[in-house]
Amino acid sequence: MQESRPLLRILGLGFGLALAFGSTVGVGILRLPGTVAAALGDPTLIMVAWVIGGLYALMGAVAVAELAAMIPRAGGFRVYARRAYGEGVGFAVGWVDWLSNVAALAYVSITVVAFLGVLWPPATVHPRAAAVAIIAVFTGIHWAGLRVGSSLTAIISTAIGLLFAVLIAGCFLAAPAAESAMPLATTPGALPLMSMAMLFAVVPALRAVLTAYDGWYGPIYMAEENTNPARTLPRAIIGGTLLVMLLYLIFNFAILRVLPLPVLAASVLPAADAARIVLPRGGAELVTVISVLTLLSLLNNVLLMAPRVLFGIGRDGLLTEKAATVSEGGTPRGALIFSSAAVILVILSGSFEQIIALFAVLFLVLYVSAFLAVFVLRRREPKLFRPYKAFGYPFTTAIVLAGSVVFLTVAILEDPRSALIAATFMAGCVPAYAWMARNRRLRSAINAA
Repeated sequence: MQESRPLLRILGLGFGLALAFGSTVGVGILRLPGTVAAALGDPTLIMVAWVIGGLYALMGAVAVAELAAMIPRAGGFRVYARRAYGEGVGFAVGWVDWLSNVAALAYVSITVVAFLGVLWPPATVHPRAAAVAIIAVFTGIHWAGLRVGSSLTAIISTAIGLLFAVLIAGCFLAAPAAESAMPLATTPGALPLMSMAMLFAVVPALRAVLTAYDGWYGPIYMAEENTNPARTLPRAIIGGTLLVMLLYLIFNFAILRVLPLPVLAASVLPAADAARIVLPRGGAELVTVISVLTLLSLLNNVLLMAPRVLFGIGRDGLLTEKAATVSEGGTPRGALIFSSAAVILVILSGSFEQIIALFAVLFLVLYVSAFLAVFVLRRREPKLFRPYKAFGYPFTTAIVLAGSVVFLTVAILEDPRSALIAATFMAGCVPAYAWMARNRRLRSAINAA
């Protein structure tokens, strides 16, 4: 089956960098410096943790960049799973990917309302209705066409970068906080170096840091709309990851400069505490605006990405044909409406927290499937043209694959209920795929007759 018209190839490197940046930088970086400081208790260890997290994300980026440049198709992680493991596995991975994005959209829209309430209290009177309205507004924006949605991505990402620059500059211009040479008690900084106790204490902090870096793969969803994917996608994915890493390191260094370590470790929103020091008038409001913009950026970007997953599934004949229809402006409108409707249902149900917990487990499956696909395709299709090859392969890819397996195992052990639901969902994809594939064969037979 073919869509009524192809996706528009109008996106370049600038959009890819903005998408990777805007899909990664979120409220987490405004909150997590305090969490990491409380867990590690030493400035050097804190910075090392953010460097390790950045390098881990970078190794994942170079692995996925190889896949994206090699198979520049719309559909997200499903594209690589389908090529490496077959159409059935690709079908399951696609639904995991799409549903994860739906859950994220529901959570982000509710959180946007909470932050808007700080600036304008009436916004929180009916939070679910306000969240639905936000989804409706962004759906209307993307309904208008790819040029509008992609331009919004660039504008919001630029604004976020500039506001972070203002906050960071203020931290470096302000008088530094009194330094403490001693690490906080009962934290890894006070434990023997490389001891088991220290390693066990460090793991939660590293997981928090890695969560903050999640999102660097955003450009893969828009691969088919790129004017020169072989050249641009690796640069966008890797370059975007480097930009985020640079921002996170400078931001944490700036925060450590103005907040004493005990204050930072006890802070729920350290960015706001730092802003109050360096910008006594309007500092807290600045951080609130940054928070709102990062959330709107994520919402805008995910609402670009999620419909492309459904579009890929529909184009392969495994969903209604309407999912593969593309408007003159380049929007897969059927997939967009279906995605937005699903988000609204999750918001109104109030069950998005359980769904977030469920797909926090499932999304690690996407990581594992992608990193393993690099090995599978290198072995099975060694002559396949690879415009970009993963730097440091096989070592860098093996590291992120092993790390993803470890984090998936930990997630399963910590939340076995969600893991069981996730396993049930994955198993349910088998008969669903068999039914969809059967319907596709019947349609093909009818069309052939």
